[in-house]
Amino acid sequence: MVTQADKMEKFEFLVGDWNLDYSFPKSEFSKEAGTGKGSGTIRRILENRYVCFDYSCALTTGVEVQAQGIFAWDNKANIYRYWWFESSGSFSEASCRFIDDDTLFLNWHDGLLIQTFKKDGADRVMLSMEHPDASGEYRAVLSVRFDRR
Repeated sequence: MVTQADKMEKFEFLVGDWNLDYSFPKSEFSKEAGTGKGSGTIRRILENRYVCFDYSCALTTGVEVQAQGIFAWDNKANIYRYWWFESSGSFSEASCRFIDDDTLFLNWHDGLLIQTFKKDGADRVMLSMEHPDASGEYRAVLSVRFDRR
């Protein structure tokens, strides 16, 4: 029998301490293009039933963010879920699916954003967030390089 803790083993490539390098173009989500630096920790919590992502960053636009995300396996719906909470008071929920052992795809529930975490070597993960433009083509609105500390 596969347990909820077993399901969370898929997140192993994300677990650890990370330096974060942000890049984002001018878009409907940002009035100007920019970059940023931050740090984050992804760890298992509560008897390995959940994976928690704590991070903070400072962007060249002057914005500073602290946030926490929690991944969980939903046995009833047979899908991974993600809840994200930011220091600004913003929060959101996504459904998640592993495309393969090294790629986690998220579909955000409150908009048309999609996000992907992709392993890019032993000590690097790339995060990309995309949103459709007026023609329906998905375009990057955020990318973050995770380098293991």
